[in-house]
Amino acid sequence: MEWKVGDLVTRNSHSNDMVFKILGIEEDICYLKGLNIRLCADSPLSDLKKYHEDDDVEEERKFLESLPEVTLNRDDYFYLPGKILHIDGDEEYLKRCLDYYENSNIWAIGIVEKEENVPNNIRNWLEEYNPNIVIITGHDAFYSKKGNKENIEAYKNSMNFVNSIKEARKYEKSHEKLIIIAGACQSDYEELIKAGANFASSPKRINIHALDPAIIACIMSLSDINQDIDLKAILEKTKYGSSGMGGIKTKGTMYVGYPR
Repeated sequence: MEWKVGDLVTRNSHSNDMVFKILGIEEDICYLKGLNIRLCADSPLSDLKKYHEDDDVEEERKFLESLPEVTLNRDDYFYLPGKILHIDGDEEYLKRCLDYYENSNIWAIGIVEKEENVPNNIRNWLEEYNPNIVIITGHDAFYSKKGNKENIEAYKNSMNFVNSIKEARKYEKSHEKLIIIAGACQSDYEELIKAGANFASSPKRINIHALDPAIIACIMSLSDINQDIDLKAILEKTKYGSSGMGGIKTKGTMYVGYPR
């Protein structure tokens, strides 16, 4: 079969469990990026199967329809949701997240930057945009051949995420004044939390959905600043629940005023 950049495929060796887009082809090797999951991979052309859109579109539709919607009582009160700064190593995933924020009527700014460059730039962005919530995400992976899961050197970008979190915490030490959501597929969850993140991936070292960090950010943006959030309930709104995302109890960021 003839393959070309942009084709949607699955991998036979992985039971065709995930949909990828072809990013590039070199001889008999194909470079892939997850359509909905924050994962990059490569594969022999012989292992690929053409993806038919109706194969699992129903499952993705159900997930998107299940995303939380907040209805605000606008009869008497006005609302000031928390502002979001979303830093992403992947432009396509960032666009999906920005669309999600827009549909939720939340102010958000997006920046595309390679994971390794974020630590050197994040403080300038925080000072410029002064967000209530910052997301630091992109791509990551755990390589068991490089070490066990407690060895941060065995991860593609977890150290870059850790360094970015530490720089953000130099800017704002309080977990209440700046909520940090960090990590991507298979990230070193424990080290990200210890570095100062409020929420991080991935407790079970699994892949996460492209929208998972944005889902948590939206809920935190639209949650009352005086109330602790229901941590378990928030995590269950993400694609893979507490296996993919974890965090600490945190208050929301939205101010409620009266009268309108």
